[in-house]
Amino acid sequence: MPVTTTASQRLWLATAVILIIALAMGRYDVSASATLSALVRLPEVLWCLLLASPLPADLSAEQQIILLVRLPRLCMALLVGAGLALSGTIYQGVFRNPLVSPDILGVTSGAMFGAALGLVLPYSSWMSVQILAFSFGLLAAGAAISMARKVGNNSLLIMIMTGIIVGSLFGAALMVLKTLADPYGQLPAIVFWLMGSLSTSSWGSVAKLLPALVIGYTVAHLLRYRLNVLCLGDKQSRSLGISPHQLRLLLTVISSFVVAACVSVVGQVAWIGLVIPHMMRTFVGADHVRLLPLSTLAGSAFMVMADSLARSAFSTELPVGIITSIIGAPMFAFLLYRSQWHRGHHA
Repeated sequence: MPVTTTASQRLWLATAVILIIALAMGRYDVSASATLSALVRLPEVLWCLLLASPLPADLSAEQQIILLVRLPRLCMALLVGAGLALSGTIYQGVFRNPLVSPDILGVTSGAMFGAALGLVLPYSSWMSVQILAFSFGLLAAGAAISMARKVGNNSLLIMIMTGIIVGSLFGAALMVLKTLADPYGQLPAIVFWLMGSLSTSSWGSVAKLLPALVIGYTVAHLLRYRLNVLCLGDKQSRSLGISPHQLRLLLTVISSFVVAACVSVVGQVAWIGLVIPHMMRTFVGADHVRLLPLSTLAGSAFMVMADSLARSAFSTELPVGIITSIIGAPMFAFLLYRSQWHRGHHA
């Protein structure tokens, strides 16, 4: 327990440091005093935005940059990282496999197809793109789960296979849309969205994503002990009075709901749902009572760090999905090598 407490404290401290650095990073230099004065006026600005009334006229340019550009983008990065890491932790617990990622049921493929459809359809708006991405993400998860139930076998293998089928179908449909899209307008927009970006973040998009995250985390928190039991196997779950099929379905739907909400707002962001839960499991163990909150926090910190690099490290802003892939792939390879090395020395 003391080791876990120390790890938790260090993670909270590291996240706080990352947030402060991320708030200060940007192409426009903002002084520390202007940043503090902007944070003091945050409730006033949020109240104006909530009431759709004009912003205070005496806001300086530096305060507007902090309150209307950097802070909502920072909050969006926190929410998306938390949601993807939370979903990955749930998926890996439900499927009892640390190599499972949130897109195992085709959720990401469905959301990407929905967004591409929204970009191709005439008279579509950014809101319709998000709605279509969210709807098709949930549709993909529902189709995969329904197919598994129709087969009459709710085993993990069947559910993973139906997820692969649904993901492949939506991937093929996405390729068709990219082929039919206007190569000078629609196709670049689709490709940019598929790479993931937080450049369109606003307080409005934060408000849309926040309820999905709150609902998803609350349900996962309430079921954290049952998720531990589910990881022991179906027989042990039944012996303790828990229906493994119903619990697995509920957790899968909730985590798919969170993933679809994240992807519908920022596009595809890879590796967070796979790497962060896997990494935190090596630090704090497989107990979801500790793993769920710490993975969620680590996912937020990772996403903020990746987005800060994406917007500041190069002369042109890169899609954040590229940064997460550049960092996540070698990190996951290191974790795999480290786990195999430990197994070899303890065999």
